[in-house]
Amino acid sequence: LYLLLRTFKYIKIKMFIRLISFLVLASFYVGVGTGQPLVPSLIIMGDSVVDAGNNNRRTTLIKANFPPYGRDFFAHNSTGRFSNGKLVIDFTAESLGFTSYPVAYLSQGANGTNLLTGANFASGASGFDDGTSLLYNAITLNQQLKNYKEYKIKVTNMVGRDRANEIFSGAIYLLSTGSSDFLQSYYINPILNRIFTPDRYSDRLMNFYSTFVHNLYNLGARRIGVTTLPPLGCLPAAITMFGGAGNNTCVERLNRDAVSFNTKLNNTSMYLANKLPGLKLVVLDIYNPLLSMVMNPVANGFFESRRACCGTGTMETSFLCNARSVGTCSNATNYVFWDGFHPSEAANRVLAASLLVQGISLIS
Repeated sequence: LYLLLRTFKYIKIKMFIRLISFLVLASFYVGVGTGQPLVPSLIIMGDSVVDAGNNNRRTTLIKANFPPYGRDFFAHNSTGRFSNGKLVIDFTAESLGFTSYPVAYLSQGANGTNLLTGANFASGASGFDDGTSLLYNAITLNQQLKNYKEYKIKVTNMVGRDRANEIFSGAIYLLSTGSSDFLQSYYINPILNRIFTPDRYSDRLMNFYSTFVHNLYNLGARRIGVTTLPPLGCLPAAITMFGGAGNNTCVERLNRDAVSFNTKLNNTSMYLANKLPGLKLVVLDIYNPLLSMVMNPVANGFFESRRACCGTGTMETSFLCNARSVGTCSNATNYVFWDGFHPSEAANRVLAASLLVQGISLIS
């Protein structure tokens, strides 16, 4: 009976998510009625949470182009996505009416008309601070901007300047990064710890963020969505690394740092939106939706939120999550986390539904 009740709750959650997505989008399609995407293109920048395969050909340990990554994706294909299946941005593209996902810019498929509906420039282990990216040979945010400039030239050559400018100004730009700055740099770097308090380090990252938004704005972006940090202390690998021996609960000091950072992100974004004419800049909260899934898994349609699906579920990510990882679960839909740092496809679906509602102003 208990299992039946939990299953019923899971079904209700999924039905609710689909209903919300339908109602939000239906209001726009009534006015549009063309079957075309709600925006001309979708541009993605950031880190492994949104990387669709740009790290595949790089000399870096931060990769996901091998099993069991992608085992629940189309044709069970390991594309370089850090998940068992779709990412939040994949669900977002579907909800916006696109029939394909923004192609990884450094992949073989990034050519011709595939580029007209957007591109993905993200790189696993990238951060607001280019120094974080360089530690892991990831693509820095500055280099992602340079790649975007190159992309703009290619699109302009295909469709002409006027049409290209319509695409660039009407596009939605999504930025998701910052976790690596803390988990893979600041918290493990004694030099940074000595120089900066967490609060001052957040200020440093805000300066990088502000510069990035200005640069993207000057390149024609007018609709930008940026995600908050997740509850860093609740990621399985973070609990293992920073929670102490035997701890199985969220590391509160890490969560406090994330909350403080997110407050600064909101304030800085409000300032930038007021300063830059015509800019729609929306902060998309993933902290609270993910925290809700972690703290109340059954109520959100999940059975496991402390341990990830891959391997032991306590640490594995990237090359540590591989086809020989012992203990990998058979059904990832029951798990909030796929590996030690990244949500499962099922959790990404829930997050995407939340972000869709939050980002309405970017569409209208």
